[in-house]
Amino acid sequence: MAVQTQRKLFTVNDYYKMAEVGILDGEDRVELIHGEILKMSPINSPHAKIVARLTRILNAILGERALVRGQCPIQIDEYSEPEPDLSIVAFQIEEYEDQHPRPEDVYLLIEASDTTLHRDRKLKLPMYAEVAIPEVWILDMKNQIVEVYTKPENGQYQALLKAQKGDTLHCTSLAFELEVERIFGRKYTK
Repeated sequence: MAVQTQRKLFTVNDYYKMAEVGILDGEDRVELIHGEILKMSPINSPHAKIVARLTRILNAILGERALVRGQCPIQIDEYSEPEPDLSIVAFQIEEYEDQHPRPEDVYLLIEASDTTLHRDRKLKLPMYAEVAIPEVWILDMKNQIVEVYTKPENGQYQALLKAQKGDTLHCTSLAFELEVERIFGRKYTK
């Protein structure tokens, strides 16, 4: 006879209470996905460089049309609060002082994937599609390819475009273009 076990799923409120009482602390690199607290990979130098470069580029392109948030949470629902590498969200003067952005605030999410490519595609991408995040870019850093997912419908992205150096990305929700080479740089090493 197989023994069935029940898993305790944590809510966003539970997650913050754990931080308040010291179960989780500021040194823990974790995110809440589908009620589970998952460890995040350490940020290596190439990853940090790409995120910093994209933050600078997108801030220059977008100005006050949208807010560029680096490695900050978005609250998907009661059980999920992922921390994408970059979230481009509706501009607010108070910069989400009272709550993190919700799916309806998000224009574009970007995941820089060096060691997390499988997790970003199989775990996070479907979650983003379920709540109709209009556009997600997954940066395959090893192969220097940007996977552009658009048209969320019925919990899946209906369109996938793969772009590489020499190609130009077109963000439809914010009407801007960006050359792939600007993301990875001319001398990006694997």
